[in-house]
Amino acid sequence: MTAPKPDPISYPPRGLSREEAARYIGVGCTKFDEMVADGRMPRPKRVDGRVIWDRLRLDAAFSDLDEDKRINPLDRLR
Repeated sequence: MTAPKPDPISYPPRGLSREEAARYIGVGCTKFDEMVADGRMPRPKRVDGRVIWDRLRLDAAFSDLDEDKRINPLDRLR
């Protein structure tokens, strides 16, 4: 059996499953569900029976998140 040839156009998928979307923004599924419920992350699209998050909308929502303004105590040591 021969190995499949790699896709000559390598690109990230536009649609992500719940698990992939959570991993994409760097949180677990439970935290991702909370963020969708409270509006910090977008709601998914439905394609037939499949639930899919749009990667571009995730990027926009992630960019809109507040930055952590707390000072890291280790930064004072420099």
